[in-house]
Amino acid sequence: MDDRFITSSSVEEDTEVEYSLRPQRLKEYIGQEKVKGKLDIFLQAAKMRNEALDHVLLYGPPGLGKTTLANIVAKEMGGNLKVTSGPAIERAGDLAALLTNLNTNDVLFIDEIHRLNRSVEEILYPAMEDYALDIVIGKGAAAKSIRLDLPRFTLIGATTRVGLLTAPLRDRFGVLCSMEYYTDEELKEIIIRSSDIFGIKMDEEGALCLGKRSRGTPRIANRLLKRVRDYSMVKGVNNVDKEIVEQATKLLEIDCEGFDRLDNKILEAIIDNFGGGPVGIETLAYFIGEEVNTIEDVYEPYLIQKGFIIRTPRGRVAGHKAYDHLGRLIPDHMGQLRF
Repeated sequence: MDDRFITSSSVEEDTEVEYSLRPQRLKEYIGQEKVKGKLDIFLQAAKMRNEALDHVLLYGPPGLGKTTLANIVAKEMGGNLKVTSGPAIERAGDLAALLTNLNTNDVLFIDEIHRLNRSVEEILYPAMEDYALDIVIGKGAAAKSIRLDLPRFTLIGATTRVGLLTAPLRDRFGVLCSMEYYTDEELKEIIIRSSDIFGIKMDEEGALCLGKRSRGTPRIANRLLKRVRDYSMVKGVNNVDKEIVEQATKLLEIDCEGFDRLDNKILEAIIDNFGGGPVGIETLAYFIGEEVNTIEDVYEPYLIQKGFIIRTPRGRVAGHKAYDHLGRLIPDHMGQLRF
């Protein structure tokens, strides 16, 4: 699954591309209107009071622009962005080094914040609440606690598993923002903007066609755009249209819904081998040769969000969309059900 082309997780080739395509201001950011509306008000209020923005928690599937929003917040507040991740902060000293190097209005962005070590997390509490860092020097009876004042900074935490955050940490965030999958129209706008930066001539119909295959995720849209660019260059095509997009994505084995071979394998297994379900997740995982966690964390979220799979207490069931997508007849016993 690590080499899956349409994974929404960041891969090495995304880093340079995302940096060049990243919007710098909130007004340039496409999509996530509810999140932008919140941040716009709170940013303006913080600047009017000449204070740091409240700590922000961004949660939702990967690839939706959490790091980009953190970068925008830092620029809007006139500070610098420091980026790290939960697994990278192994000891309390690692966190202390990060915090003591911050300046006023800087933004500390912690990706996968739900994976923070619990001992490190406890050091973070006074830093978020009181802008102070408690350090213990020495051991035993000679140990002394020293409190260091920190500049007024903003912590932005990002997570794909908000349910795994501890309540004390979650409660210390003043702004909670749920990131949602993008619509096809929003992705079309993002693709057109990225095409201009890449120097690709793409019409709106082609951009919309590519947007529909991008699984609601800008990261995937930009990754697909690079491959469409390669395909059009080799074929000697100057203007990328719907036909070229369809040819390029067919070569990548990505269908009109943005599903690859593994997505379709899951749907086919539920319908053809288990009568449409319900089928237990362990049984399904064994049948297609994947880990249970991989199915739950990687494949299922988008299939469920789009209504192709339904989670029930008895197991997974194929929705009507899955039957239509695979060209299967809906069984009589499902005829009256509406998923």
